[in-house]
Parts: sequence; structure tokens; C-alpha cells
Amino acid sequence: MDRRYPRKQKEELHQINERIKAPVVRVVGENITPGIYNIKEALMLAENLELDLVEISPTANPPVCKVIDYKKFLYELKKKQKEIKAKTAKIVVKEIRLGPQTDDHDFNFKLKHAQKFLQEGCKVKVEVFFRGRSIVYKEQGEIIMLKFAQELIEFGKLEKMPLLEGKRMIMIIAPKK
Repeated sequence: MDRRYPRKQKEELHQINERIKAPVVRVVGENITPGIYNIKEALMLAENLELDLVEISPTANPPVCKVIDYKKFLYELKKKQKEIKAKTAKIVVKEIRLGPQTDDHDFNFKLKHAQKFLQEGCKVKVEVFFRGRSIVYKEQGEIIMLKFAQELIEFGKLEKMPLLEGKRMIMIIAPKK
């Protein structure tokens, strides 16, 4: 074995069968009379059913063990975690850039994109970037952003008002549920 790359021991989530250290355990499971058994009796019960004795709650007094097929138990646990992960909402933020003197055609073009993004369920981050000395037109930038938000009122709600950060003015619009 190469000493530079020591093997990592696979850490078990639960103590099973002979690895359970408690002398007395509470046993539960299907086809079993629930009760408190000493560890040898509990292991014999599990062995007779050709299943594993798995420590579910090690902190309880006495520890709770369940007689189940451990591989099947792990599979179902992974499956549940995968379902939970799939149900969590992933928030996508799309960005649209405008200038302080954006033309009507460009404005409408970007407005249609923003509508599409909001209908897909994405948040829209609208940004007005002031290049060079155009920072003196802060009011025009704010007016164009508020006009943009007003046009999108039926598709989304304003989450963050226009805020000037350095040479950028940023506003966030969230989709309506």
C-alpha cells in the first residue's frame, strides 16, 4: 500500500449488527414484538429473519434498533434525500443592461426579454451602467429603470428599488407567483 495516498475508511451512517456497543437495546421492526432485549437476543432475532440490526437512535435510553435490510434502508434514505433536493426551488437571476439614454426600440426589445424571463420564473436584475461622464445623468437612469419596472408590473413585482452602486444602478424584479 502506498503511504502517500492512505485509503479512507468508509464511515457508516449507522452502527449495524456486531458494531452496536450498547448491552441492552429497544428493538422495533416488522414481524417483531417490540421490546427491550439484550444485544445477543436482538442479534439472534435479526439473524433468524436474515436481516440486519441497525441502530436508529443511539442517543435514546436504551438505544433504539430496527430490524431491517440495511442496503434497502440506505437506498430508500438516498431516494428521500434526492426527492427533497429536487423539490427545492432553484432561483435563477437573469441580467439586463440598459444605458441612461437607451432608445425606445432597444428598451422594448429588452423589455420583451425581461417578460420572457419572468414568465419562466427567473428573477431579473436590471442594470444601468454609466460610462465616463454619463454619471451626471443619474436621474435619467432612475427614470428609465422605474419605467421598465412599470412596464413589467403585470409579470413581476419590484423586489429591490433602483440603487446606485458606484457607476451602476441596480434594480431586481421577482416573478409573480
